Amino acid sequence: MSKSNLLIELYSNLSTTGALTFSSKALVNKMISQADLTDSKLIVEMGGGDGSITQGIFNRMRPDAELLVFEINPSFCEAMKKQFPQENIRIINDSAGNLDKYLDGRKVDFIFSSLPFSFLSKEVTDEILSQSKNALSQGGAFIQICYSYLLKKLFQKYFGKVQASFTIKNLPPAFVMVCQ
Repeated sequence: MSKSNLLIELYSNLSTTGALTFSSKALVNKMISQADLTDSKLIVEMGGGDGSITQGIFNRMRPDAELLVFEINPSFCEAMKKQFPQENIRIINDSAGNLDKYLDGRKVDFIFSSLPFSFLSKEVTDEILSQSKNALSQGGAFIQICYSYLLKKLFQKYFGKVQASFTIKNLPPAFVMVCQ
């Protein structure tokens, strides 16, 4: 799927994508730099979109690590499956609220998310954040891109420690929340 077709898909599904454009390289780098992936064995991405964050994770993860990418948009999933044919990357066309069904009891080192929590119902948000907290290994982190600093309070309900950083090198400028 071409970049222009992906943008059309993005705009026609704003209620589930929650974004006006895909994440910039600067934002992706800022997000992924919050995690040391050198010893990570299992990584999760929530909201694969156009694969820009997926590519950033793949470029930094160990060759023997596994990456599970959740994306509810079938068009984005199909495009990502073509973009990432590697056996250690699994593109999952399902809600991140079903995370536990794909872990087989394993713990996750890092969860990278670009999910639009401002647009999700309280029930879906609770399911995703509760499962994320329970899925993290000791020392793991849930790392979220968001466009409102007010979401920090939401993440503090689930995680004991939430740190926020900001980048203007994205349209719109964005926060990266690191939740542990």
